[in-house]
Amino acid sequence: MPPLPKKRWESMAKGLVLGALFTSFLLLLYSYAVPPLHAGLASTTPEDTASCSPASSESELLTPANGSAGGCQPRRDIVFMKTHKTASSTLLNILFRFGQKHGLKFAFPSGRNDFDYPAFFARSLVQDYQPGACFNIICNHMRFHYQEVRGLVPPNTTFITVLRDPARLFESSFHYFGSVVPLTWKLSSQDKLAEFLQDPDRYYDPNGYNAHYLHNLLFFDLGYDSSLDPSSPQVQEHILEVERRFHLVLLQEYFDESLVLLKNLLCWELEDVLYFKLNARRDSPVPRLSGELYRRATAWNMLDARLYHHFNASFWHKVEAFGRERMAHEVAALRSANERMRRICIDGGQAVDAAAIQDSAMQPWQPLGTKSILGYNLKKSIGRRHEQLCRRMLTPEIQYLVDLGANLWVTNLWKLIRDFLRW
Repeated sequence: MPPLPKKRWESMAKGLVLGALFTSFLLLLYSYAVPPLHAGLASTTPEDTASCSPASSESELLTPANGSAGGCQPRRDIVFMKTHKTASSTLLNILFRFGQKHGLKFAFPSGRNDFDYPAFFARSLVQDYQPGACFNIICNHMRFHYQEVRGLVPPNTTFITVLRDPARLFESSFHYFGSVVPLTWKLSSQDKLAEFLQDPDRYYDPNGYNAHYLHNLLFFDLGYDSSLDPSSPQVQEHILEVERRFHLVLLQEYFDESLVLLKNLLCWELEDVLYFKLNARRDSPVPRLSGELYRRATAWNMLDARLYHHFNASFWHKVEAFGRERMAHEVAALRSANERMRRICIDGGQAVDAAAIQDSAMQPWQPLGTKSILGYNLKKSIGRRHEQLCRRMLTPEIQYLVDLGANLWVTNLWKLIRDFLRW
């Protein structure tokens, strides 16, 4: 074979060098966009430890709900510990709308749409943070650090979070995050989830990149060690600590009932908790977990299973205290109001694939390598009374954050690169 012409050889060499440089740049950017896991709690410097000091003009926001002389007052100071794959994006939209409606102050991440997850939360991660700063609402993804969060909000702030059946959560997380968890790349069968669950210890590496997405993700998000022995007394201690810190733990499987309890706790109006299901995944061609695989997924995520079992029981105690008949009536009212808004707002009346979304402002963020997240088309003609509410209810998280003033330059740059490379 004759040798390559010199110019052609030089061109190939330049291409390889440029390709290597570009790949290095992408890896550097991605390492910033998705920081490495830190095992220890985030540290705080002395100048960062000043706690929230609400101004006297904010005193009307601090009136306790359901206990003042004037009756129930809406609560406006809220920490939502946003867990993964639990309908949390839908609840986030509810909080965005309420905060925007009442001109409340959000604590936003700086540069991205989460607080440097999976690193522990630190106050210094808040956009434009100054020691002593006070916020009404904190609601973006983080790895929870109670003391750091506590120092950013007034004393009587309401803390909430949401859980999901651990086997179902694991299934959703596996499909959504699997492409960015390298330990799944060695799985060769068409049903990678089933292959993994046949022998999780064979494939799972607790120190692997993004491995936390595939083992006790709820425990991890709440700031605890997700590799604890399920029989360790620490597990129950952590569960009881969650119970002490959070005023309400919602359940994804009973989302409407959860919202009724939340509305009552916060003394909000029905319109405040209306919703459309956001960030929902298109049905997978692989069958849902059932039978033995469901049991295996539950056993693999036993810390989350114990957490969920505890708060599933306490949830229904709250429902009993609220009143079963009253709950049924309020759930029916919420569903009726949601259905009415669906008819008013959504073109075609249902969620559609990403390719069918006409307005780029309504395109949800997609997992790497696939477009499996559904979105909506806003009706062209909506009455003035509902136009603003419809648009806000349908706006995806990233776009809503920008509308509210968050600086997402890292997230937006990563999106431009993904769009260019068609990832």
